[in-house]
Amino acid sequence: MMRLTVVSLLALALSAAPARAQETWNIDSGHSAAHFAVRHMLVSTVRGDMGPVKGTVTWDGQDVRTVRVEAVIDVTGVNTRHEGRDKDLRSANFFEVEKYPEMTFTSTRVADVTDGGFTLVGRLTMHGVTREVTLDVEGPTPPVKVRNSLRTGATATTTLNRFDFGLNWNRMIETGGLVVSEEVKVTIDLELIQAPPGGGR
Repeated sequence: MMRLTVVSLLALALSAAPARAQETWNIDSGHSAAHFAVRHMLVSTVRGDMGPVKGTVTWDGQDVRTVRVEAVIDVTGVNTRHEGRDKDLRSANFFEVEKYPEMTFTSTRVADVTDGGFTLVGRLTMHGVTREVTLDVEGPTPPVKVRNSLRTGATATTTLNRFDFGLNWNRMIETGGLVVSEEVKVTIDLELIQAPPGGGR
């Protein structure tokens, strides 16, 4: 009869341990936002908000490798606090919001876990184009009880090339650089809310 090794016993113990149920957290749109930043004429940075964020995050409450995210951003609400520029961003030059009013993100896996965060990989659909992107996530924060619900938060960052998503408007300045940079830095701040079983918000 084969003797069980320590590793075999540990594997058996882990397989016998009950799996924790997935917890569902809703994105609190009123306290969440998706920001972007691009270089303008090589000399300054223009910042703005993409629009309201909604969706859900599920995980087992302990291991961030179980995190799954479904998020939607309403890009019709893009806002850089400049009316003419915002109108241009909503036009066919960029987001083309009449045809593509939303951008979506669906996570596929957690690629790495770091001290205080993790790397989340998923499919981003924007302007009718879907590509794999990687988000560097800070958090989640320890849950806080507020009235009849729990709240937690996280911040995700990434850098996208707008040309990859068909946002191809382009004009050169005299020195040879682009009026609007190809690279777009994105920061997503999320506040998540969860009502306890049997409780209301």
